[in-house]
Amino acid sequence: MYRTRGCDCIMNELSSTDSDSEYCKYWVEWFTYAEGNEYFCDVDEEYILDRFNLTNLSNDVPNYLQALEMITDRLPEKALSNEERDQVERSARYLYGLIHARYIITTQGLKKMLDKFKRGDFGRCPRVYCHQNPLLPVGITDVPSQKGVKLYCCRCEDIYNPKSRRHNMIDGAFFGTSFPHMLLQVYPALKPAPSEQRYVPRIFGFKLHAIAELHRWQDEQREEQKKRLGISSPT
Repeated sequence: MYRTRGCDCIMNELSSTDSDSEYCKYWVEWFTYAEGNEYFCDVDEEYILDRFNLTNLSNDVPNYLQALEMITDRLPEKALSNEERDQVERSARYLYGLIHARYIITTQGLKKMLDKFKRGDFGRCPRVYCHQNPLLPVGITDVPSQKGVKLYCCRCEDIYNPKSRRHNMIDGAFFGTSFPHMLLQVYPALKPAPSEQRYVPRIFGFKLHAIAELHRWQDEQREEQKKRLGISSPT
């Protein structure tokens, strides 16, 4: 059994008197209910046990076989020391994240993430003119351990950092670069019309003159051209 609450979400062996509201029977259930893991959905065990779905992952994950046994609740309780179990636990989290990135672009995975999107589990866009449009998690690279997860808004088509420090620590590769765009391809009705409202800078109620901006840009381009041609500006 796995503890879903408590200091650092540490896994513990439990007695029969433990409250069912605080503990989960299965590792995947424990992981997805742990604080900070709200972006993850539960990957079906059938998917995890299909070797084809795990192609090449054994090369990237330390303690791969034991980590897989832990995720699928097949690891003997007393087979490891506490230190070894901690190492396998870290590998299991990493392995689950990599499996998760593959699963959420399958038909079943997209359905589960769609439900979370509709509930607003990933938060809502902080941009005022997006009117609280729900967000989707996305990685800016598919390479693990490079960048944290970001949140994509399909109204303004921009990305944002998660508000929570715990969510900022999630590896973006556990969601991948394709997921939100694939979800919107499969469910095109989810994509709202782009917001036509834009913030317009003003000084004392007057819009900043667009021509002045154009002139400044032209001056900058002119100076860069002079530098390339070796022409010095007059003093």
